[in-house]
Amino acid sequence: MTSSGERVRVAALELFAERGFHGTGIRQLAERAGLSSASLYHYMGTKEDLLVELMRTSLERLLDATAEVLATHDDAVPRLTALVRLHVTSHAERPLETRVVDDEVHALSPQRRADVVALRDRYEAAWREVIDQGLAEGAFRVESAGVARRALLEMCSGVARWFDPAGPTALPALAEQYALLALRLLGADTRTAAAGARRVGDDTPSPV
Repeated sequence: MTSSGERVRVAALELFAERGFHGTGIRQLAERAGLSSASLYHYMGTKEDLLVELMRTSLERLLDATAEVLATHDDAVPRLTALVRLHVTSHAERPLETRVVDDEVHALSPQRRADVVALRDRYEAAWREVIDQGLAEGAFRVESAGVARRALLEMCSGVARWFDPAGPTALPALAEQYALLALRLLGADTRTAAAGARRVGDDTPSPV
């Protein structure tokens, strides 16, 4: 049986994704969670507390899985391949989280926004580290590492907007395709890219 606190978090995630933080009222949250408005605060604190909790949970889960990727692989090609698989899988499986984390950070008060942005920056720093490593190793060839990093993250995040589990491409196969696209975008040798994708196919950590 789902706890009341979990029902509140699920309701908040759905409503923040549908209506935005400022467009979601306490009464709507209570109704979606199946609680009275008076009892809602027992499970959520303030509405901003709830938004921060959702964002932190999503980003910290991603950071934990990213740390496992970096600890598991030494070379840049398998590291980058595993990062792409992780990012695509996480965003395809949790599109509402993606929408809330990406679109509602502006709704936070300055200090809490800074805390959330710091988590997001830590995640991007892992991508920066791996791309810089690949350039140093001679595995990647790009004019601008920063532009390449932003392009890759935007490309991989986009699956949250369109991926359909009932569609013709299964998520593992999609993640495989994105991994190869990413490595080719970085100028990696096609054969090296394919080999790297196969090596990490079974050991990329789950974002669950």
